[in-house]
Amino acid sequence: MNNRQLFLTYQAQTTHFPMMLEIERAEGCFLIDINGNRYLDLISGISVNHLGHGNEEVKAAIIDQLNLHQHVMVYGEFVQSKPALLAKKLTSLLPENLNSVYFLNSGAEATDVAMKLAKRVSQRSEIIACKNAYHGSTHAALSLNSDEYYKQAFRPLLPDINFINFNSINDLNLITTKTACVFTEVIQGEAGYIPANQDFFLALRKRCDDTGTLLVFDEIQSGMGKTGKMFAFEHYGIKPDILLLGKALGAGMPIGAVVCSREKMILFADQPLLGHISTFGGHPVVASAALAGIQVLEKNNWLSQVDAKEHLFRTLLVHPAIKSISGKGLMLAVELDSFENNLKVIQECLKEGLITDWFLFANTKIRIAPPLTITESEIEQACNIILSALNLVYGSSV
Repeated sequence: MNNRQLFLTYQAQTTHFPMMLEIERAEGCFLIDINGNRYLDLISGISVNHLGHGNEEVKAAIIDQLNLHQHVMVYGEFVQSKPALLAKKLTSLLPENLNSVYFLNSGAEATDVAMKLAKRVSQRSEIIACKNAYHGSTHAALSLNSDEYYKQAFRPLLPDINFINFNSINDLNLITTKTACVFTEVIQGEAGYIPANQDFFLALRKRCDDTGTLLVFDEIQSGMGKTGKMFAFEHYGIKPDILLLGKALGAGMPIGAVVCSREKMILFADQPLLGHISTFGGHPVVASAALAGIQVLEKNNWLSQVDAKEHLFRTLLVHPAIKSISGKGLMLAVELDSFENNLKVIQECLKEGLITDWFLFANTKIRIAPPLTITESEIEQACNIILSALNLVYGSSV
């Protein structure tokens, strides 16, 4: 069997129509298949490879740690230098109340842990999430999904989950003294990159304070510089009680993290002891990659270039078929008129060497989330391919 046959025969499939690109290697903003075809990666592994592919400093950090040791003990038992240094580095970038980090395997696990922690801290059971949010696909995280299509096959899910509309101040009265926590993305990802409104976030923070409710910011997709700041919530002048990180934090390696105050986090150590256990959380090789990734970000000027790159995308992507462009920084979504036409455009882009896709709750939108390292010429290349695909699908006028 060749690799394609092995993939289809032995690997679990999540759709009946996988993309089936057979990637041999990757460098910078490009993926290269087994035939040498180069694909400009406009989605960076769904917001993971923010430093591009194959960053040399990240690779060196991984190799250095491999030469020392790999996994030695479950999270939180042995002192290991790289997870400890990573935790110190992360907390130094965050407000004072976010001074304790629990490292995990993924963003979905971080969501699950935050739900447990909020219930433990508040001694309440109700959790509120926003409609059209995505916090992961595990059983607990799926409970925070408002879309019945994705939930109906897996019920019963967790009880006491309620929903508010994102950016709706009128809905905030649903948060009460019975609410343990409110989960919200700072920029809704799978809804098609919808940023929070300033007034909504200010009112949300106040309502949580007034009711003693914990505010959880999910920055699994928006964190690590994609909006021009290390964390997207920095644009709003407020801070969460619990912060979730993942995806790009690992600089290409799998990771999740829950960050909150030490006073809250230490509750996992008592009643019950071992309130959460993660075998591979804080894996030293992954932590080495994550720490190197932050250091690479800090010493380069990519964050300061994000606004200009966003502006270039918005300036170039002008076409009668484009209804709107939502998002912030290098998290942009190009809205078309239908999923059918969007899929045709995405397929035409792939034929011309450009990888993009749609969103779970906004399938009429094209995802633009390239590495922060993307150059002006690469942005121009990407936009030319998208415009050419739009012309093929719609014609030069609509």
